[in-house]
Amino acid sequence: MNRSTAPTGTTAAGPGPQPASTPVPGPGPQPVPKPASTRVPGPAPASTGGVIPGAGPAGRPVTGPAVRPAAEPLAQPTAEPLTGRAGQPVAERATLRLRETPPAEAEYGPADNDPRGAAGDPPRYAPEWLRLREPADAAARAHDLLDPLRIRLANLPTRSGGLVVHDLGCGTGSMGRWLAPLLDGAQHWVLHDRDPYLLHFAAVAAPRSAADGSRVTVETRRADLARLTPDALTGAGLVTASALLDVLTTEEVGTLAAACAGAGCPALLTLSVAGRVDLTPAHPLDAEITEAFNAHQRREGLLGPEAVTAVADAFAAHGATVRAHPSPWRLGPDEAELTAQWLRGWVGAAVEQRPELRERADRYLHERLALCAAGELRVVVHHTDLLALCRPAGGAS
Repeated sequence: MNRSTAPTGTTAAGPGPQPASTPVPGPGPQPVPKPASTRVPGPAPASTGGVIPGAGPAGRPVTGPAVRPAAEPLAQPTAEPLTGRAGQPVAERATLRLRETPPAEAEYGPADNDPRGAAGDPPRYAPEWLRLREPADAAARAHDLLDPLRIRLANLPTRSGGLVVHDLGCGTGSMGRWLAPLLDGAQHWVLHDRDPYLLHFAAVAAPRSAADGSRVTVETRRADLARLTPDALTGAGLVTASALLDVLTTEEVGTLAAACAGAGCPALLTLSVAGRVDLTPAHPLDAEITEAFNAHQRREGLLGPEAVTAVADAFAAHGATVRAHPSPWRLGPDEAELTAQWLRGWVGAAVEQRPELRERADRYLHERLALCAAGELRVVVHHTDLLALCRPAGGAS
């Protein structure tokens, strides 16, 4: 198991509320950077790899939080070699996890997309898959949920530092790069992730300004979702997450809903898998691969495609009003690189779940990749976005 090291100068503390840090502006909305002193490998070619998507911080033990203002000079993390289990990404995950590849799984790549890692060891995530999927994520997120969110935010008490947003499982910060420029007013983003390597990228690529030109500042925290409490969200005006819910357990979803309800803040939770994929042209094996992949998503108690329903029920139990909206990826010839990476991981997970599919799945994957390379394959990967409007703390909604 590869393990990333915190950037030099990062301080560690216990989980829970962090000491206040001086807000500073991020360096502006831009693609995930490639730091000058650290070469960040690009995404693997369609036939090779060494990276697989993981889940971001799904509530596993960590050594403690790390807090850093965005504009503070950032020492570069040491990039570990991108070798590991499963040469290809498993579909739907927020980040790429690097793990050793058992010989039997090397052909298909990542069958294991459980974020917990081996023997309790925290997984290592790489930014390449996040960078590859970020444009598709931005295009898919449901803008229809933003107006009710803006109405709720406009009714929050005014704070001198502006709106405080906690982004859970932030990865490289794509949620902030998408949402901050769509909201008016000063904002302070608190970026949570278990991996200091990803937090580094999230900090240096943070947005600089809001929709109306107001200042946006950022800090980072190494944090454990399982320990999230209302106290950790003190002062929060909004909680966000992207591509995270389907890799949580029922207990973790309950923790998330209770913390948001206790803090009285809304939650915008985007890009949770819906368990449906449409491929054009169709293939007789499409449904069988989909079924096996969905079963793989549910391994070890993870919610997988049932996450949206479970989260909506958990928030509703705390009196929140919950809205859902489709947010599908629509992948065509212009997204061929993303589609090829997604296909390998999707099929690979299905084969790990049902090894008897291997021979047929091998032919299937070869045919699908050939269509993708020829610009003749189109894929719709269905997701759902949720907006949970919790009752304001101390008052009615």
